[in-house]
Amino acid sequence: MRSWAKLPGRDVFPSVVRACTHLKELRVGECVHGCVVKFGVENELYTGNALMNMYAKLQVSSHARYLFDEIPQSNSFSSRRSNNNDDNNIPSVIPQAGSGEGRMYADLTPIFSSRTSSLVNNNNAYDVVQDSEIGVDDIRQETRNELIRSEKSHFDFLSGRRVKNDVGFDSVSKIFQMMPNKDVVSWNTVIGGNVQSGLYEEALDMLREMSNANLKPDCFTLSSVLPVFARHVDVSKGKEIHGYAIRHGFDKDEFIGSSLIDMYATCTRVEDSYRVFDLLPEKDDVSWNSIISGCVQNGTFDEGLRLFRKMLAANVKPVEVSFSAILPACAHLTTLHLGKQLHAYIIRMGFDQNMYIASSLVDMYAKCGKIMTARWIFDRMEVHDSVSWTAIIMGHALNGHASEATILFENMQRDRIKPNAVAYLAILTACSHAGLVDEGWNYFTSMSRYGVSPDVEHYAAIADLLGRAGRLTEAYKFITDMPIKPTGGIWATLLSACRVHKNVELAEKVAKEMTSADPGNMGPYVLLSNMYSAAGRWKDASKLRTNMKKKGMRKPPAFSWIEVRNQVHGFVSGDTSHPYYDQIHEALRDLYERLKHEGYIPETSEALHDVDEEQKSHMLHTHSERLAIAFGIISTPAGTTISITKNLRVCVDCHTAIKFISKILGREIIVRDNSRFHHFKDGNCSCGDYW
Repeated sequence: MRSWAKLPGRDVFPSVVRACTHLKELRVGECVHGCVVKFGVENELYTGNALMNMYAKLQVSSHARYLFDEIPQSNSFSSRRSNNNDDNNIPSVIPQAGSGEGRMYADLTPIFSSRTSSLVNNNNAYDVVQDSEIGVDDIRQETRNELIRSEKSHFDFLSGRRVKNDVGFDSVSKIFQMMPNKDVVSWNTVIGGNVQSGLYEEALDMLREMSNANLKPDCFTLSSVLPVFARHVDVSKGKEIHGYAIRHGFDKDEFIGSSLIDMYATCTRVEDSYRVFDLLPEKDDVSWNSIISGCVQNGTFDEGLRLFRKMLAANVKPVEVSFSAILPACAHLTTLHLGKQLHAYIIRMGFDQNMYIASSLVDMYAKCGKIMTARWIFDRMEVHDSVSWTAIIMGHALNGHASEATILFENMQRDRIKPNAVAYLAILTACSHAGLVDEGWNYFTSMSRYGVSPDVEHYAAIADLLGRAGRLTEAYKFITDMPIKPTGGIWATLLSACRVHKNVELAEKVAKEMTSADPGNMGPYVLLSNMYSAAGRWKDASKLRTNMKKKGMRKPPAFSWIEVRNQVHGFVSGDTSHPYYDQIHEALRDLYERLKHEGYIPETSEALHDVDEEQKSHMLHTHSERLAIAFGIISTPAGTTISITKNLRVCVDCHTAIKFISKILGREIIVRDNSRFHHFKDGNCSCGDYW
């Protein structure tokens, strides 16, 4: 503004001073004070009050007192002067400056020595008392009591800034109940305050009372209560609000529209979110971000990316929350090229130090197999919170760096960040993937020390830890002794371990438990059928598959994909539909000959069909991950890294073959399956053949 030779208006200096106060930038604030004097507005009411507040909060009380003494105009913020009463000459902001108990209490006491009623009409004084923390509990309570006794019902008292702690909101509620005339604005304030305080049922009760008082909710009321229905996943109540909005013409409002989109998306009704979004006549960044976030939250990642591109085409500029919403889609789809483009855009926009965006970037790079890049971003962050720590710990866990994950977990605690449930899940995953049974158990038992109660996912992680280590009986006992009812997912974890360790007898027992816990899940049928096939029990496998068909169950197809030149190419086992089919299969034939020369022997037990060995070998060579790797070989320069993603667990034979391929071609091959990353290099895998 100054470089454009624009003179600041009367509201500019107070705003800038408040910003300095919030950021605790005393030196900058003093420079602004100099500009205030230069422009001759030091005696302007709001500017003087803002400067006093800044100096007081930044503990330069002498400056604050000097400014107060220099203000020629009496006002309710700086003073409640009356007939030379010295007690009333003390400004409400001054007591906030003292940091010591004695000084603060001494500064406050004279104000109340006569009577707290002198503060009743001074809202700013009330703010100061509410913010005080040392030795003034009785004064705070007296102030609230005086305000309530005075039946002060001005709505400015009921503003959102009063609803900043539970005690403050209690006071607001009491005053609201005493108000003889309650308008829509006051109802909205209390309803919104209940929502902000997590009192969702109370908010709904207030909405009903408002209707009984013959007051019609407005757009602010609706936007306040919609998150309640989202939290309770009560789409029927949300639809009632939606109907009310349509009848009263609020549905075209962008703010209401965005709230409806969020509500439907949270209730997993993405199609309804689309309809609301499509009917909005004007779409701003809030509505775009709401629909994109809804898609990503519900697993429709491709649609989220499509809408993000559409938003850019509509000339709607992404804001910080836009990137926090879309980066998880890149992470899930492992679209590294697009993720890098977004990262470059983020840097150009100056958003790279935003904590939430930086954490999303850490997660995205880690899930695309670029753990070193993820670590570089993490190390450059100025501040780390539990989200960023958890993202980097989980990233190392999934990429096979268990020792580094444990070091980071300890560093997080040294940084005085309390581990939460997600952080514990990350470190347990690291221990599970590395076979660190004792370490994992120690972490699990330490959760109570931080007040974290294990949930289903933590129990599943321990079951997985024991199962991967081959301690199947111990894992079974752990699950049956759990204080919570085992889910189908936990039994599936143990069933997978039974398959890896070829324990068919226990697998049959676990499959029954899994079917009982989750009758509609086809997982136990598929896994047990595969185990029967691997053991040569073809009749048992055929019987299970027949039962699956009778129940209308179909095994999910295995598929893999690879991103080449900003385009994703997908493959299923035995795929012949790709435009480069001939070149892909030629590359596979060449690879097979070279693999045999290096000593590779196919693990034909992984071919789950009752056919001869040659046919089994051919089936293995056309698994989806091998097709994706072959396409990567013919489509990228020699020596470059090949990264693919598979929706299911990579089979033992493919794992062995890819180790050979990485050695023969001198390439690093990164395979992300449904549980972890495998970094193949020079004939070895980062998982240590433990997955």
